[in-house]
Amino acid sequence: MKTALKEVKQKTCKGCGGKFRPSLSTQKACSVKCAMVVAKQPANLKVARKAIDQRERSEIKVRKEKLKTRADYAREAQAAINRYVRLRDAHLGCISCDKPDSWQGQWHCSHFRSVGAAPHLRFNLWNMNKSCSACNNFLSGNIMAYRPALIEKIGQDKVDWLECNQSSPRHDIPYLKRLKAVFTKKARRLEARIQCNAA
Repeated sequence: MKTALKEVKQKTCKGCGGKFRPSLSTQKACSVKCAMVVAKQPANLKVARKAIDQRERSEIKVRKEKLKTRADYAREAQAAINRYVRLRDAHLGCISCDKPDSWQGQWHCSHFRSVGAAPHLRFNLWNMNKSCSACNNFLSGNIMAYRPALIEKIGQDKVDWLECNQSSPRHDIPYLKRLKAVFTKKARRLEARIQCNAA
């Protein structure tokens, strides 16, 4: 009894896109020329995928930016300025207690007048100083010791101004973006200077 030969199905060539009957089940191209094109494709595909991934990431970033609220921008600006203040005061100890700059614990940026009590002074550099985590977190800034040290650091007139200032400016989104950009750049410069001096 004769068995009928199984007809090989046509495939689409990965090189030229034309139809062909493969001699092997794993064959992807109709000719050597097309096989050479297919062999070069993975590198091209990687480049194309990378470009697509970058485009997608930038689109996601744009979408995330659109979803941000003013509070989100304020948090980002606050983080940037806090980092700058910790670097600015790197050579100083805690403003509220006797911990020296060599203390190995966590350093914070402490507000003399809190963000809740004086949101208009939230980004004022006179109002922000390096503090140990113990004073800032557990003693609410340790204000009784903070005030005399701040007077010694910036002067009585500036401390009086901070205590009496009751203005109520509202920080808008463009201002917060600018603030973040400026203090990120300032912090990088300070960091570079500190590393250069340490070397």
